[in-house]
Amino acid sequence: MELNNEDDDRATPRTVLGRRLRRMRETANLSQRALADKVGYPHTYISRVERGEQLPSEALAEDLDTHFATDGLLAELLSMAQEASIPDYGRAILESESKAARIQVFGSSLIPGLLQTEDYAHALFRESLPGESEERTNERVATRMRRQRVFNRQQAPYYWAIMDEAALKRPIGTIATMSAQLHHVLQVVESPRVSVQVLPFAQGAHPILGGSLSLHTRPNGATLAYVESFASGEQVEAAERVLDLTQRFDVARSTSLPPRESVDLIRSYLREYEDEDNS
Repeated sequence: MELNNEDDDRATPRTVLGRRLRRMRETANLSQRALADKVGYPHTYISRVERGEQLPSEALAEDLDTHFATDGLLAELLSMAQEASIPDYGRAILESESKAARIQVFGSSLIPGLLQTEDYAHALFRESLPGESEERTNERVATRMRRQRVFNRQQAPYYWAIMDEAALKRPIGTIATMSAQLHHVLQVVESPRVSVQVLPFAQGAHPILGGSLSLHTRPNGATLAYVESFASGEQVEAAERVLDLTQRFDVARSTSLPPRESVDLIRSYLREYEDEDNS
């Protein structure tokens, strides 16, 4: 696959995607407007993709692959470009997540990524990364949504999430966004392979206060840990440290509300958001 070009020795999956699209369009003797009309997207969108200024949505990449009969080439380049934009530790999480038989996560003040709705994720990135372009925000959201495909695997992983009550109390985006987000969590926990617990304010301090932790267990029983804080993260493989982090997670889980009571608390917050939205 082309990853270089005489125009720029520092080609990236993003720029390669744009060049491939331009070549396919020009080979078909189509202007950007003509192609846009055929696939049903604005020509300015097509132009930004060709210049490497914006990644296409998954829907656009699939529609272009269908139009040009390219057997998923642009969708594959899109996936590569999305992964290339993620920090090294983030790519490690994605790779490990896709192979895990069990995923355990603790989120200190946010709904865990694999449980987030698109609107919630968009509001989160927009508000926590001020000054970032809308295109880059959309790319981050698309990557987060793509991660959730792990639940669609033939053998989906067991997933256990602990959320600090702050994740329910702190509104991200609009009230309607929070209502939809909590509705989504309640739907997801209906799966027998998904468990969610809430660590209530009443428990006070706990061993993972102020950070986020993910534990990925492979089918062979090996566990990797990922610790995240503001704008940074670390992959942990050393057995002694993984054991310590696993113990911290277990302590937080033991002081959290049982799953059924956690669901009741989520429902109570949902009612508050719905009442506020309807007032």
